[in-house]
Amino acid sequence: MRSRSAGFWCVVLVCVWTTARASGQSRAASDAARQRMVQTAVIDAGITNPRVIDALRATPRHEFVPAESLHLAYDDMALPIGDQQTISAPYIVAFMTEAIDPQPTDRVLEIGTGSGYQAAVLSGLVQEVYTIEIVEALGRTAARTLQDLGYANVHVKIGDGFQGWPEHAPFDKIIVTCSPESVPEPLVAQLKEGGLMIIPVGARYQQVLYLMRKRGGQLESQARQSTLFVPMTGTAEAARKVQPDPRTPALQNGGFEKELLDSGSLPDWYYQRQLERVAEASAPEGQHCIVFRNSEPGKPAIVMQGFALDGRYVTRLELSAWVRCPRVRAGREADEQPTVAVTFYDENRAPLGTRSLGPLRSPSPWRQHRTEVRVPPAAREAILRLGLFGAVGEIAFDDIRVQAVARTEPSRR
Repeated sequence: MRSRSAGFWCVVLVCVWTTARASGQSRAASDAARQRMVQTAVIDAGITNPRVIDALRATPRHEFVPAESLHLAYDDMALPIGDQQTISAPYIVAFMTEAIDPQPTDRVLEIGTGSGYQAAVLSGLVQEVYTIEIVEALGRTAARTLQDLGYANVHVKIGDGFQGWPEHAPFDKIIVTCSPESVPEPLVAQLKEGGLMIIPVGARYQQVLYLMRKRGGQLESQARQSTLFVPMTGTAEAARKVQPDPRTPALQNGGFEKELLDSGSLPDWYYQRQLERVAEASAPEGQHCIVFRNSEPGKPAIVMQGFALDGRYVTRLELSAWVRCPRVRAGREADEQPTVAVTFYDENRAPLGTRSLGPLRSPSPWRQHRTEVRVPPAAREAILRLGLFGAVGEIAFDDIRVQAVARTEPSRR
């Protein structure tokens, strides 16, 4: 009997040791992935505040993503978390956090808790974080995750974030992670004099991140960069004065003629990496084009724009671009080539596949490339990406277009 008991405990100890070892390996792999993410998506992208960088290094993003997305937790991308919402890409979290210059004594209000990741990053940088989520299921999950992970100075409320949290006002800083057409007045009232607010404002697919400082009761604003946040929930999104037309997909500023934002970045295009807008008399459209340059194989040199698209009505889409790339070679992998690509998404922001125009090879002079692609019937929006995609060299783009070439009416059955 004693022998059987000893054997049983031997098996238990082996199981515990094996589980602990696997857990340690998993933790080490997550830590390594997080360090790579911080280097490539944060530091290489221009974030310099050492406290913000350390906060990103210390925050376990994998704890805030659904199980099915764990393998993507440390990629620089937004990920669906349910209820048509996403966890923001690491770069956007880092950029918004750095923009408000977080101080240890700050009390910060966050609008749009989502997964809780932004609040977790803020937790170690400021005194208190007050965060509001309008979707009840997301708010409860985020509150539980934050509590289980020990973020004791983060306080979660379920409700309309655009009404703020008046009983805890005024706030030193405010971060808004959903995009209204204009700044909600309650948030202006609850921001401390001299305080900072970072907020995406604008039409559904033409949002701009503004950094605002309150002086004399008014907001002074600086347009920092274009961005794309998921739609707001319910009536706030439905009440937009300017609504996109998913039956007539189109890009904005495809010829790059609009004046640059205050920060020197392109309007209407986001996630801008290693590009420059240049004046060129020979540009196919207007007087400007954009030029990407990359000398490090695999390093991102891209730009993106989202647009409305309904696959029930638009069945085929034409992509076209004027291109000049006299000096380009593949990156680390054979598929790291210059491309124009469109990724389709369903109503829950889940990807439905990508169609490409490329690889592109167009020595001087300029050459127009075009192709037609099939639109998945479940598509409700799309994101266009263009650039070197890890290739090395130089490439210029102008007059980027998407256009419906086949339309239909959905079945009424």
